[in-house]
Order: sequence, then structure tokens, then C-alpha cells
Amino acid sequence: MELTSSAFANNRQIPSEYTCDSSDLSPPLTINDVPANAKSLILISDDPDAPVGTWDHWVVFNIPPTITQIPKGTEPNGIAGKNSWSRIGYGGPCPPSGTHRYFFKLYALDTMLNLPEGSTKKQIEAAMQNHILAKAELIGFYKRK
Repeated sequence: MELTSSAFANNRQIPSEYTCDSSDLSPPLTINDVPANAKSLILISDDPDAPVGTWDHWVVFNIPPTITQIPKGTEPNGIAGKNSWSRIGYGGPCPPSGTHRYFFKLYALDTMLNLPEGSTKKQIEAAMQNHILAKAELIGFYKRK
């Protein structure tokens, strides 16, 4: 399975358009090679370099496995989880200082998760244990000017 973006290459700078310093739009994402037996996808974007511990920027689960594109500035079909701002939906990079890494992680599962909208990343990660068929990762960097 593969997760890419036309906005930035893996291990490269995330353009400011996708951050709190500009439009704060979600980046366009392309999904390839999802396992044929997948029942759902999970998208998690987080920042492990945040001073308070890993900061969750985007959490969506029960995404249809047939999806191949998530256009810029849109939420994928699925159920929105809660980010670290206690909101649902995308919240872009906004590091308080220094350069941070932002991980966009995509998981293919052999099941749908029986969780409500607003579930936390921790709840979703617990529910997906023993159901992961494949994982893809895209990493971007951002430093505020």
C-alpha cells in the first residue's frame, strides 16, 4: 500500500498552505495498492515532536477501501475522530518552535470499527489491533518562519 501527496514528497517540507500559517487546508493525498480484502481504511496524521507529547492533527476511520484520492481541503468519507484540539477534522502543522515531523499514516483493516464519531486516536488504535492488513506512511516537515 502507498500514500503520496502531490503537495510534498516524502521527507520533504510541507507547503505553508497546509499549515496554521496560511489556509490550513488538508493536503491532497493519493492512495494506491490497498489490499483487495480490506474492509476499511484509517488515516491518522500526528506530530511526535510536539513539546506536550504526540499531537494528533487528523483522525478519520471507516474510510471506504475503494478510495484513491482525498482532494486538497476535503475530509475523506468515513467517521471523523477527535484531534488534539478536541475537534474533528484536519488541523494543520503549527509547531511552536523548530522543525517538526508530521506523519500521515494510512492503515488498511480487515473490518469496520464499531466506534462513534469523535473517538480518540488512542481508542481507534486499540480497536484496530489484530485487524491491520497493511500500513503506508508519508512524512512531511514544517518549521514556522
